[in-house]
Amino acid sequence: MLPWSADLAGRLDHRVVESALLRGNPLGDPHERPLVVYVPPGYDDAPDRRYPTIYVLLGYTGHVAMWFNRAPFRQPYPELTDALFAAGDVPPAIVVYVDAWTSLGGSQYLDSPATGRYHSYLRDEIVPYVDAHYRTLADRDHRAITGKSSGGYGAMVTAMLAPDVFGALATHAGDALFEVSMRRTFPMLARRLRDLYDGSYDAFLTDFRGRLAGTKDGDLELLEMYAYAAAYSADDDGTVRLPFDDTGAVVPEVWQRWLAHDPVVMAGEPRHAEALRSLRAVWIDAGRRDEYFLDFGAVAFRRAVEAAGVPGDRVAFELFDAGHGGIEYRYPLALAWLARRLTADEVQ
Repeated sequence: MLPWSADLAGRLDHRVVESALLRGNPLGDPHERPLVVYVPPGYDDAPDRRYPTIYVLLGYTGHVAMWFNRAPFRQPYPELTDALFAAGDVPPAIVVYVDAWTSLGGSQYLDSPATGRYHSYLRDEIVPYVDAHYRTLADRDHRAITGKSSGGYGAMVTAMLAPDVFGALATHAGDALFEVSMRRTFPMLARRLRDLYDGSYDAFLTDFRGRLAGTKDGDLELLEMYAYAAAYSADDDGTVRLPFDDTGAVVPEVWQRWLAHDPVVMAGEPRHAEALRSLRAVWIDAGRRDEYFLDFGAVAFRRAVEAAGVPGDRVAFELFDAGHGGIEYRYPLALAWLARRLTADEVQ
């Protein structure tokens, strides 16, 4: 595998979207956001043809420029996407790489008074922008959403929150089953706060923002927890409530707010179950050795999808031999499956 960028059979457009919904967000993050749009081979030669769209969400700390990071002997996602469609045996689709980064490292693709309106930004600004500038099949049955880790979480919850916009989803090791994947970290983080910052998140944030990130033990783990709390359990005035106290024990009333955002719990609610039943396709996978136990989250979400009444032939599920990282080779498999389902003549 050559270490340099490859020529593409399709085309990548680098755009900037000015978001009215993110303007003046609580964190003061930019409201002008990069957007990368891939159009498949032949797009420019068939001016009357319209295409399904697949929206790609990044994991925690991700921003769109990171899709072009090149590891040794590996291709970045946009090149894997191009190779998939260039082969010619998968129905062509437009693939949209969305940026929802925040200065806390991520938004979880939710609307929050502590971070901003990132769900609405995706649903009400990014999707209409793409439909206005590209020859899309502009309806939910020809639109899918996919992602890994926090991006997989975003795919799950966005499909349930906006079933009128997205008709299919794929999640790779998406955040789910919070009782297993999240709660286990509380005592460790409480100890780090106590030993390094006298138990104060304000002290941590002040210190973190005043030096090079990642130069103290636990930096990203502490920031990640705060980002999740900002997404799941912020008060209307933007106050961020932690789900654990200074001993690492759960704060029940805050933890319930977190669980209300757990895809496994959400899937059991009637309106979200109805949304899941309406989907044309649901792809769920994770590595069996996932360090955050998101393989169990994948199993639990699959069971919740089945309990919601989604027919088994609309669901693809696999646990494969891997950890949390280095699974980008899985992404084109889901893209291919989604593209075929989005172009099927009828719901299968």
